[in-house]
Amino acid sequence: MSEVLYDVPCTLGLEEVLEAEVAALGGEQVRRRRGGITCRGDRALGYRLCLWARSAIRVQEVLAEFPVDLEQDLYDGVAGLPWEQWITPEQTLAVDATVRDSVLTHSGYAAVRVKDAVCDRMRDLFDRRPSVDRDRPDLPLRLRLVKGRASLARDLAGDSLHKRGYRPVQVKSPLNEATAAGLLLLASYDGRGTLLDPMCGSATFLVEAAWIAMDRAPGLGRRFAFQRWPDFEPDTWDALNREALGRVDFDTEARFVGLERHAGAVQLARKAVAAAEVDELVRIEQGDAERWRPDRTPEWIATNPPWGERLDEGAEQSWDALARLLRDCPGARAHVLSGNPALSGRLKLKADRRWAVRNGPIDCRWLRYAVHGRPSDRPAKSPGRDHGGDRSGDRRGGRQGGHQGGPRGGRDGRRPSRRPNAG
Repeated sequence: MSEVLYDVPCTLGLEEVLEAEVAALGGEQVRRRRGGITCRGDRALGYRLCLWARSAIRVQEVLAEFPVDLEQDLYDGVAGLPWEQWITPEQTLAVDATVRDSVLTHSGYAAVRVKDAVCDRMRDLFDRRPSVDRDRPDLPLRLRLVKGRASLARDLAGDSLHKRGYRPVQVKSPLNEATAAGLLLLASYDGRGTLLDPMCGSATFLVEAAWIAMDRAPGLGRRFAFQRWPDFEPDTWDALNREALGRVDFDTEARFVGLERHAGAVQLARKAVAAAEVDELVRIEQGDAERWRPDRTPEWIATNPPWGERLDEGAEQSWDALARLLRDCPGARAHVLSGNPALSGRLKLKADRRWAVRNGPIDCRWLRYAVHGRPSDRPAKSPGRDHGGDRSGDRRGGRQGGHQGGPRGGRDGRRPSRRPNAG
């Protein structure tokens, strides 16, 4: 089987995590770049990355790289490729282009030239040509033309890999699923014990952590663009899916607790948890971090509090409440995402590790705290008794390829009534 060059982008700041994931999944000659990695491997590696890479945004197979000194060079370089191996005349395509410091200065025009070159070659061979579908193309192409050099790739997934399928509604300022998973891996989250998110929003940290703990591949149940390609290898893909299904740990003892003040956010979080089939593991409570306390100190705390850019109201009060909650959780390993240094200073804790990451357009810091805390000056309150919370049901999710878990503390290990679909 021929060797393939892959380009795999990720959120800025998560390159180290993605590099480790790709190497663990079998990538060779893995090289880190700003905002992603490149690697080499066979066709199965591309499928495996779509199925397992938690922090990846896309998986792109590089089809060609060539110089573009004149406008015609782009057309000629594309038209000379064997497109009949990658698309049929009855299928659709779309081209996304990025252009910088080159003879072509308009990305839209560059994309049209690539599309014309592909369609002209196909018409010459078959007297028919593919059509354009910008919403769900069979062959999504990505052109990068920078400083007179073109790189043309096909996108294996089609949709961004962060679209796991468990969050159909985009709530205000959500945390990207791939970014959340990457932050957990950056924190060396090991899938053991209890993880608390006291400001859980749409439950992204909780779902991604549950899937890591269960060794559930984030791509299970999804349909990808490569499954419609002429050179798709269904037997290879079926074998990878069977292996992934067999790895899901339905008996994990890890547990997850999320807290949200707003009833609407609680309902959205519970829907996401149910859609991700981890509602046996994840409990969403309605309450305020100012007064709510867990029954026992969680081993992990991971949260994305409001930091001004995300929400305009109540940010300072939220951080003050988080500070008090953290001090009542001595021994927990706490990780907090912040896009505002003035707000994170309100915790009055010294971070022992800081990672620079990008959350959407905002430069942020992923802050790690070893919480020493203080003895609580009030009895611990049970969220189920004192704040009207209830369990959001029960089911399961999974862990990064190559990640090894171990014994985990938690509650009962009831089996779910459904298994993940292979897709």
